[in-house]
Amino acid sequence: MFVRVVKNRTMLSVMVLLWAATFWGVVWYPLRLLEAAGLSGLWTTWVIFTSAALPGLWLSWTQRRVLGEQPGLLLLVALANGWLNTAFVLAVLEGNVVRVLLLFYLSPLWSTVLGWWWLGERPSRLGLATLGLAMGGALFMLWNPQLGFPWPQDRADWLAISAGLGFSFSNVAVRRLRHMPAVLKATVTWWGVVLVAGVWLLFAQVPIPVISGETWAWAVVLGGLGIFSASLALIYGVENMPVHRSAVILLFELVAGAVSSLWLTDEIITPREWLGGVLIIVAAYLSAAETSQENGP
Repeated sequence: MFVRVVKNRTMLSVMVLLWAATFWGVVWYPLRLLEAAGLSGLWTTWVIFTSAALPGLWLSWTQRRVLGEQPGLLLLVALANGWLNTAFVLAVLEGNVVRVLLLFYLSPLWSTVLGWWWLGERPSRLGLATLGLAMGGALFMLWNPQLGFPWPQDRADWLAISAGLGFSFSNVAVRRLRHMPAVLKATVTWWGVVLVAGVWLLFAQVPIPVISGETWAWAVVLGGLGIFSASLALIYGVENMPVHRSAVILLFELVAGAVSSLWLTDEIITPREWLGGVLIIVAAYLSAAETSQENGP
C-alpha cells in the first residue's frame, strides 16, 4: 500500500510539473492576445496576479501567523517574485519568445553565484564547468559583431535575464522557508507581483485601459485559473520530488515555448541562438545531475 501511494504521488508530481512547465511555456500567447485587445503588459500582470492572489489570501488566512516568523526572507521572496513575473510578462510581450525563455533559463548560473556568496555553498568542479557552459551559451546568444561586447541587445533581453536573476534570488531565499505551507508561499509570491506591478503602474503613470468587459474577464480567468493552478502545481511538484528530477522536467517549458512560437508566430531563431540555447539547456541539465549525485537516488 505504501509503495502504491508513493508511486501515485510521484506520478501526480510529474503530471503537475508538466502542466506548470507547459503553462509557462505557452502563456505568452494569451498575454499577446490580451495586449492586442488593449490590455497593456503591466495592467495584464496586475490583473492576472490579483486574480490569483485574492483566492490565495482566502485559502491561507488561517495560516497567517507564520508570516511573522521570518518577515525579511518573506519580503525578499515577495519582491523577487514580483520582479521576475512582471519582467517575464513584459519580456515575452516585447521579445522573441524562445530567446526570452532561454535567457531566463540562465537562472542556474545566478543560483550558483548566489549560493556561493550568500549560503557559502562552494561549487564543485562540475558546478564551475556548468557555470562556464551557461555563460558560453549566453555569449553565443548575445553576440552581435556590430555591437561589440555581448551585452543584451534590447529591453526584452534585459528583462528576461533579470527575471531569471529574480527567480534565483527567490529560490535561494525559499530554501530557508521549507517549513512554510505551500499555499502561503504561493500567496506571498502572488501579492509580491501585485505590489511590484502596481508600483510600476503608478510610477509609469499608465492609464486604466478602456477595453471591453470580455477582455477584463479573460484576464481574470487567466489569473484565477491559469496562474493559480500552475503556481500551486509547481510548488507541489517541487516539494514532492527530488530537486534534480523536477529541474529536468521543468525544462519542458522550453519545448512548449519553442513549439508554440514556431506554430503561432513568424519569429525566427538563428542557428547561433539555437547553439547558445543548447548550451544553456545542457548546463541546466548538468546542474540537475550534480544535485542528483549530492542527494542520492
